[in-house]
Amino acid sequence: MKKLCLLAGFLAAGIHYAQIRFEKGYFINNSGERKEVLIKNLDWKNNPVDFEYRTDNSSEIKKENINNVKEFSIDGNRKYIRATVMVDRSSTNLNSMSENRAPDLKEETLFLKYIIEGKAGLLYYEDGNIRRFFYNAEKSEPEQLIYKAYYIDQGSVGYNEDYKKQIAEHLKCGINSGQLQNVNYTTKDLTKIFTQYNQCSGDQITDYAKSDTKKNLFHLNIRPGVNFSSFETTHNYSYESVNTDFGKDTSFRIGLEFEYVLPFNKNKWALFAEPTYQYYKGSKEITENEGSYFEYKYTATTDYKSIELPLGVRHYFFLDDRSKIFLNAAYVIDFNLSSSIKFDRNELEVSSGNNFVFGAGYKYNDKFSAEIRVGTSRTLLRDYVSINSDYKAISVILGYTLF
Repeated sequence: MKKLCLLAGFLAAGIHYAQIRFEKGYFINNSGERKEVLIKNLDWKNNPVDFEYRTDNSSEIKKENINNVKEFSIDGNRKYIRATVMVDRSSTNLNSMSENRAPDLKEETLFLKYIIEGKAGLLYYEDGNIRRFFYNAEKSEPEQLIYKAYYIDQGSVGYNEDYKKQIAEHLKCGINSGQLQNVNYTTKDLTKIFTQYNQCSGDQITDYAKSDTKKNLFHLNIRPGVNFSSFETTHNYSYESVNTDFGKDTSFRIGLEFEYVLPFNKNKWALFAEPTYQYYKGSKEITENEGSYFEYKYTATTDYKSIELPLGVRHYFFLDDRSKIFLNAAYVIDFNLSSSIKFDRNELEVSSGNNFVFGAGYKYNDKFSAEIRVGTSRTLLRDYVSINSDYKAISVILGYTLF
């Protein structure tokens, strides 16, 4: 518990000094007044309904919302406009899927995110599992591109793809019917179609999808380090319990981490898997029947080797453009490698359990990292009802990102 508290304290201190990132942008209020400000860029996964901002000459953080703002943009990389539109929120979950082919349209006021801005604009809305595309022509009010899954019978699902008809009716330049039939209801396919139309129409476009593309989402990191481990067992005899402490051991560990950075919220969240080789060796001098004629001494030994597979989630806190600290937590699946625990001539079969680990660390320039990781207790003798075992480890891990 003390180790976990120390780790939490280290992280809290880092978060306290982490900078809140505000980026250049603007918003236009209901009066049409444009204000150049610094907007807190949360890289929203779901379309926002409000945002925080401050001015260049003030540290005071203010807040605006969809009721007062017609439009806002951050550093030219993303732009949201307020629109009152008809939206279909039909579920794609089979258990709650509509049986009607027609969309269930209801009026809502939303911030829509521009993907393509030009003579024909492509806009996007996301809220949880709801993902909808909208279009406008020559700055008209946005209209939803209709795509709906609906239940037919016996688990059969149909798809209303009226968005293809809408595009065919309104985007007539440079797009043939054969090409349109293969267009999926995705950002990639629709961006291509709207870009093609605007180029054919000779209109200048702003491609926010290109500037919003996330790069280097996959990382491969080599992770050597040192484990500070301990192990003890407790034999629960009918007349007493006997504890054997095999002592502390400092050993080498080496891991190869696969990290996937989630493409939203400014790349602050990541998933990782880290196959790791580790080992522990310990011994204990044991004296049985001490002081009697039958006194007997021997050395109990533990030789524990395994491949650990932590599967976890990580959160980054940015300090500046090159430095960030992180917190992670993972569930560790352990694969034993010919380990042994011996008490005199009695060898116990090692069958390791799984456990959790919690870590905090620092990363520089997206290349070099250092982490302190604390693991919860792990049993190595889970097949023995009368023997409790307790393996614990604290790790100091260095990392280097290969790509």
